Amino acid sequence: MSETKLVLYQPMKYWWLYFLISLSVLIPGTYSLIRHGLLLGIDFTGGTTMTWEGPSLSNDSIHQATSQNNIDLKDLKHTKDVWTLTTNPLTTAEHQAIVSAINSNGDVQELSFDTLGPALGAELVRKTIYGIVLAASFILLYVAYRFRNLKFGISAILAMLHDLLVVLGVFSLLGFYLKVEVDTLFVTALLTILSFSVHDTIVVYDRIRELKKKHAYLEFNDITNRAVVETMGRSINNSMTIIFMLLAMYLLGGETTKWFIFALLIGTISGTYSSTFTTAPILVIWDKFDQLSKKKKLLKKS
Repeated sequence: MSETKLVLYQPMKYWWLYFLISLSVLIPGTYSLIRHGLLLGIDFTGGTTMTWEGPSLSNDSIHQATSQNNIDLKDLKHTKDVWTLTTNPLTTAEHQAIVSAINSNGDVQELSFDTLGPALGAELVRKTIYGIVLAASFILLYVAYRFRNLKFGISAILAMLHDLLVVLGVFSLLGFYLKVEVDTLFVTALLTILSFSVHDTIVVYDRIRELKKKHAYLEFNDITNRAVVETMGRSINNSMTIIFMLLAMYLLGGETTKWFIFALLIGTISGTYSSTFTTAPILVIWDKFDQLSKKKKLLKKS
């Protein structure tokens, strides 16, 4: 494609539309996040999860067994003959008592029993926040150093926060309307999304750097337009292979990894969008402000 033809395409001209699309997703999600927060699983709040299998189990029998032993039943799910219930943290004696009560209804097999104290849950929340802040700081410093410009690093972090808020907002809405809980797998998904968000951004940045060396006479807006046009096909093709794989895993995978895969899917789509339509416009607008600031300084001197 010739240089003249490339200049004709100016995706950065519609920066306001890209921000409008982002806001249409971010506003309801952020509102839900502030108003309702996230529905935290026992990994964060502490509690006990038990999974039982047996044809004699029923909703009434499980409620009766928990109420008889003064156990607070927080959640109850079932698929065919498999029942999963979440309660407050149980002692060994309480666990044995409820198992005996359940077994009195017939032949029941306990598939899993996991318990976590509230102290460990609070520690996990702190470590999650520290991990995200630490990862963001390293990415900011690395990108700023590699491209010798702090604007690149800050723009990459803003795009990363965009993707983080999109995923958090979606899961806040899912937690409020569908009672979807977040757990340690969700934390893993968030950290994975942060790295993927910057992955495509660096490709665009690298192309901007190459074009600045070859075509220093062009304005930064034109360089960014060319960089976006030249890398867009590669970014979409790369992301679609990941999206197809995640979609297949979401549709065919097990219940335990369903929402982990869904978080990765949302993050991949948001990351693909933000690397082109959030990061690049931020750089262009920032450069325009810098140019205006320089002109004002020159006018004051003259």
